[in-house]
Amino acid sequence: MPAYSYEALQNDGALRKGVIEADSAKAARSQLRTQALVPLSVQALGASQQSTHSIWQYNIGSRQCFSPNALAVWTRQLASLVSSGLPLERALAALSDEAESEKQAHLVAQLRAEVNAGLGLAKAMSQHPQEFSALYTAVISAGEQGGNLGQVLTQLADDLQDQQTLKAKLLSASLYPAIVSAIALLIVIFLLSTVVPQVAQVFNGSQRKLPGLTVAMLAISDFVRHHGWTLMLVLGLSWLGIHQALKRPRWRIQFDAAFLQLPIVGRLATGYNTARFASTLAMLTSAGVPILKAMQSAADTLSNQAMRADVLDALVLVREGAPLAMAMGQKKRFPSLLAMFARLGEQTGQLPVMLQRAAQQLSADVQRRAMALATILEPLLIVAMGAVVMLIVLAVLMPIMELNQWVR
Repeated sequence: MPAYSYEALQNDGALRKGVIEADSAKAARSQLRTQALVPLSVQALGASQQSTHSIWQYNIGSRQCFSPNALAVWTRQLASLVSSGLPLERALAALSDEAESEKQAHLVAQLRAEVNAGLGLAKAMSQHPQEFSALYTAVISAGEQGGNLGQVLTQLADDLQDQQTLKAKLLSASLYPAIVSAIALLIVIFLLSTVVPQVAQVFNGSQRKLPGLTVAMLAISDFVRHHGWTLMLVLGLSWLGIHQALKRPRWRIQFDAAFLQLPIVGRLATGYNTARFASTLAMLTSAGVPILKAMQSAADTLSNQAMRADVLDALVLVREGAPLAMAMGQKKRFPSLLAMFARLGEQTGQLPVMLQRAAQQLSADVQRRAMALATILEPLLIVAMGAVVMLIVLAVLMPIMELNQWVR
């Protein structure tokens, strides 16, 4: 049954918006009147490509309806409904009624209308690329073709939730050191720009030689006060230039390759990207996606372009007949653990299971290293901040102490 987006007035004069199902726009208006509503506008959802596009833009706009966490929750809800035996059309109707926002309700209602019109769920979702990525729709399409949509949706929800959990733990591990560093920088700038110059004014008329630490601190303070904005401008322009340069694929690959060689963060980046690649590849192959297409889609999830280039090179080898384990084993940027589990999966015929185990181990290792790094950085940053403040205080107090001794 077609769905219609409506705007109507209630008895108290308040405006009400929503989605209603009816055989026609006239029937939709009749249903609204039976609910004591005065219809102002009734528009079909998914009636045609043009009207669908315009309604989508009007109701939803350029902002996404689903945040990453909300998409994971919504996918799990859809998986639960479909796995319980509820028809897809009724599952979408239930999710539309329980949507958290009007934009989500319109989007899900539009998906339902397109499914009722004969489109598959993956095809309907592919018409909204700002909400559903190509990887997401590829997994849904594989589930529909294999007849196990509920199971595939569950795996997709698990993968989305695991990715968000890993990101949240990495963010929480880096958030406290970042906050401490920012506060320390602000304190140092404040002391150098206000406190130290006042001390300089006190000793300007003195003929006594100032301590070396005080002289150095006064020089730094003078530079910050007279050239601080210039330095910030130079740093900003440099960052902008680097950002623009990294848009070139060749330079981005070289930069990402060099980043992987850094002592600590490079290993974290390697583990994070490898875990994401293995998890995505496991999900796609488990859903029945061909290995070549699965590798291409999994490569697109990698944030490090050097590792993505390695996957595409391995894809060529697999296309020529090489086993996945051998192709990935030749790429030294990826941990040997991935090739080992891939080899076991190919030998036992359980490649998706082994890839998922590899992803879980790599993800756990990344989380452990990130938490250990945060545990070490927190006291080190506090000590470093205290040391810098202590140097500034000593630079201020040392000439005062010498002056007191001279007076005596």
